[in-house]
Amino acid sequence: MIDRTVLKEHFVKWVLVAFALSSLLFLFLIFAFILGEGLPLFLKVGAKKIIFGMKWAPTKGYFGIFPMIISSFLVTLGALTIGAPLGLSCAIYLSEYSGKRMKMLLKPAIELLAGIPSVVFGFLGVIYIVPLVRNYLGGSGFSLISTSLVLGVMILPTIISISFDALVSVPKTYREASAAMGATKWQTIYKVIIPSAKSGILASFILGMGRAIGETMAVIMIAGNALKIPTSLLDPLRTLTGNIALELAYATGDHRLALFSTGVVLMIIIMALNYIANFGIKRKIAK
Repeated sequence: MIDRTVLKEHFVKWVLVAFALSSLLFLFLIFAFILGEGLPLFLKVGAKKIIFGMKWAPTKGYFGIFPMIISSFLVTLGALTIGAPLGLSCAIYLSEYSGKRMKMLLKPAIELLAGIPSVVFGFLGVIYIVPLVRNYLGGSGFSLISTSLVLGVMILPTIISISFDALVSVPKTYREASAAMGATKWQTIYKVIIPSAKSGILASFILGMGRAIGETMAVIMIAGNALKIPTSLLDPLRTLTGNIALELAYATGDHRLALFSTGVVLMIIIMALNYIANFGIKRKIAK
């Protein structure tokens, strides 16, 4: 006769397996739905005309999203340029210099920053950053640099938390060996600890990129939503996510399919970034 305890263990195991597989099922259903809605237009118009097309006017038969793809990457690059050094510096301070009290103060603050809704960041950007850019740099203020500044702050929690874990996971013996060789604390950090944690740090940057490229509300409020490739930091722009959010409510026919095609491209980009980040983390663990 099978023991009741064994049956309970097997039951709990399979319940947990079912919950784990359900997350994969939901992901598959979402991807299948977006792909099913967006693929017909790719087949009808052609992927080249959609991805590399320069003009977006769906009601007139123009479905080019290339300016929005470039704008999304430019905004993400700008956010990473601002957020990466700030986030890594904060992670280094938390892991190597701060005491217990400072960690108890900063860690909850960083977690709180991650929990602030994006619309609040967008609102603050419109109230403070846009007027500053308009008054001191020129233009309308709704621009690439304004959007990059806001997104740079928004990706800080992601970069800080993952980089901090990567730095803390470096064995203490590395620090002791470096100190025994006569290296200063900063030399140890720069020459030993950061190179040892580089895979995790790189993963934090890539995940921060995914966070920035997928942001919607704050971008809509600050970017200016111009359908062109920005040639200056002061030019307005429109991202892939902003395009979907702005037009989906009233889109019909091929226009609606074009927005789903935009979603397909966006999902592929974000999945590629996540895959690269996971590869970096696995490589770090393997070492």
